[in-house]
Amino acid sequence: MKYDIAIIGGGPAGLMAGVRAGQLGAKVILLEKNLSLGTKLFLTGGGRCNLTNKIEEPRVFVSRLGSQAKFLFSALHKFGVKEALDFFQSRGLKTKVENDNRVFPASNKAADVLAVFLKELKKYKVEIRTKSQVKKIVSQDNKIVKIVLTSGQEILANNFILATGGKSYPQTGSTGDGYKWLKQMNHSIISLQPCLTPIIVAADFIKVLEGLSISQAKLNLYLGIKKIASTTGDVIFTASGLSGPAALDLSRFIDPEAIKDLKVEVDFLPQLESSALDKKLQQIFKSGAKQIKNNLGGLVSPKFKPVLFKLSNINPDKKSSLISRQERLALVKLLKNFKLKIKALAGFERAMITKGGIALAEIDPQTMRSKKITNLYLAGEILDLTGPTGGYNLQICWTTGYLAGESAATGIL
Repeated sequence: MKYDIAIIGGGPAGLMAGVRAGQLGAKVILLEKNLSLGTKLFLTGGGRCNLTNKIEEPRVFVSRLGSQAKFLFSALHKFGVKEALDFFQSRGLKTKVENDNRVFPASNKAADVLAVFLKELKKYKVEIRTKSQVKKIVSQDNKIVKIVLTSGQEILANNFILATGGKSYPQTGSTGDGYKWLKQMNHSIISLQPCLTPIIVAADFIKVLEGLSISQAKLNLYLGIKKIASTTGDVIFTASGLSGPAALDLSRFIDPEAIKDLKVEVDFLPQLESSALDKKLQQIFKSGAKQIKNNLGGLVSPKFKPVLFKLSNINPDKKSSLISRQERLALVKLLKNFKLKIKALAGFERAMITKGGIALAEIDPQTMRSKKITNLYLAGEILDLTGPTGGYNLQICWTTGYLAGESAATGIL
């Protein structure tokens, strides 16, 4: 049997592509090597599925994605944040907006998002094949001829959509197969690295801070003495470094090749300038009867105090009134400029997305069609597009998946 469209990958981009192509009347087969579709939906937003970020103006949305994002501009005008929200809400999914414009299903259940797609795929008679792993893609004369599964079965189609994801969370099936096939079809792959991933630091005391959570901290990334990036948000200390939204976002700017020269600076109290913090500590310390370990005015988490006093060389039993100006300024510096040497990024197994991917210059931004293979369309994480945490990367999947599905269908119908 020959299909109009064969989609490889049943993640967010592949699901959206399947629905849109089916909606337009194409005969579609969706191939997924896992036991079920949409595995990665259950990993976003802490399992609640952070659908998108409610920034409906494409120009503003693109500004959050970095230099490569202009590629997405026309696609967002076709199917942007507003259209994505309309897509889900018109199909009965109630949504809510939380901090930083993050959009979630009102039920907090990723399963409800997947249910929307399963219902639509069934409605438009998209054939779903799970446990169907692609062994190779056969191309000839700049055109895909067929897909060969590991079972030996061959899949024929007029057009093909590759939505295999990247290399992040390989346990979900994202093992980088798509890059291998694209290389064989003469596509260029931009260097791949884990992204939106915890940062590993070199500090012998870091394990003591495991579990310390700081709300709305500021992180600054330094290359030598030059500040090259900043993020603000929640930070969680791990046994080996930093995690939480602010740390994950900062990982986008870390070049593994320059890692030996990189440091991350934690500002625990970005709402206070150093001078204001110093004045606040002076006021707190006026109550001289208390030991300093019990007299920090709630500014410091109990978990952080032992490290703070050790690094500042202050005896925690010392009376507050006896703290010298030099000691006080040392506390200010540690709370405002807590520098840690970066050792590495956590690997793909802990990364939310993959940085790098297929070179955008080789894809038509109006259609998501390959400029090298005439009947191939690409969508989702396999593209060299990377957004911050907060729903941006799922929106990239919805946008590129919709456009790929529509373009592949209208190209043959």
